[in-house]
Amino acid sequence: MKTRKLGHSDLEVSSIGLGLMGMSPGIYGTINDEESIKTIHRAMELGVTLLDTADTYGNGHNEELLGKALAGHREKAIVATKFGFGANWEFVGGHPDYVKKAVDESLRRLGLDYIDLYYQHRVDPNVPIEETVGAMADLVKEGKVRYLGLSEAEADIIRRAHAVHPISALQTEYSLWSRDIEEEILPTVKELGITHVAYSPLSRGFISGELRRFEDLASDDIRRHLPRFQGDNFQKNVDIVEKLKEVAKEKNVTISQLAIAWTIAKGALPIPGTKRVNYVEENVKAINIKLTEEELAQLEAVSPESAVHGRRYWKNMVYNA
Repeated sequence: MKTRKLGHSDLEVSSIGLGLMGMSPGIYGTINDEESIKTIHRAMELGVTLLDTADTYGNGHNEELLGKALAGHREKAIVATKFGFGANWEFVGGHPDYVKKAVDESLRRLGLDYIDLYYQHRVDPNVPIEETVGAMADLVKEGKVRYLGLSEAEADIIRRAHAVHPISALQTEYSLWSRDIEEEILPTVKELGITHVAYSPLSRGFISGELRRFEDLASDDIRRHLPRFQGDNFQKNVDIVEKLKEVAKEKNVTISQLAIAWTIAKGALPIPGTKRVNYVEENVKAINIKLTEEELAQLEAVSPESAVHGRRYWKNMVYNA
């Protein structure tokens, strides 16, 4: 496994991580805790150290699941979790009192003494970022958290937060279909020495090529409510995936590996999510794929951001706040 330094920290982390969100109920359909724990263990066997969860995934279930998986394996993992969403994504919270309560609850569910990387999941528009990050910095002083991160924050917010306490990682959605951060946010984190962590490098599974029909999504799968999976957008996006498959075939890799390798070539640390061992094994192989400048240009020509049909979220979705 290749490794890299994580932002303003002394942590060496795997150059690909594992996103755990889909291992909890009410997200991507049917789950199986036993299978999920096997997937986490297999990822660690392959050298994946960065394990990404959040208190809102399954309303605590995800952190509890990771806690069980880490029993006897804590030294192999860099644990990243997040706070900021209320139960069922009902609100965004960044008040200092909320931060301090949230971390204690996460530590309890995880069964840990400290969290390696603690993110604010979304910025609370009603609380100055300086107050939120100030409270997060207190957690570092108390030994409950080692390093700090932000998720889906704007460039100005990142700078203001970093002025209060070093930010080690910024997490955003980033894939061949979600590149809006390239103009302003990526240059900002590069300038500040912050590691960019890319979630959904396969655009919530769409770019994997496994999704063929909207009807195949489980009734409780959140993707049923996302614009890119709605109506005519679904088939139009499937058509783009077919073009990407042709490029992957030329390279003798899977489309998922190709898409993940693209994010790595762009300087990101991808955390593709899966709840199955075979997909972890497939995804990890992406770290050894070398893409030339010509191949990067070919990929971006086949699938420019402007080609994807539909927004990432509806405008009024709270978790797009």
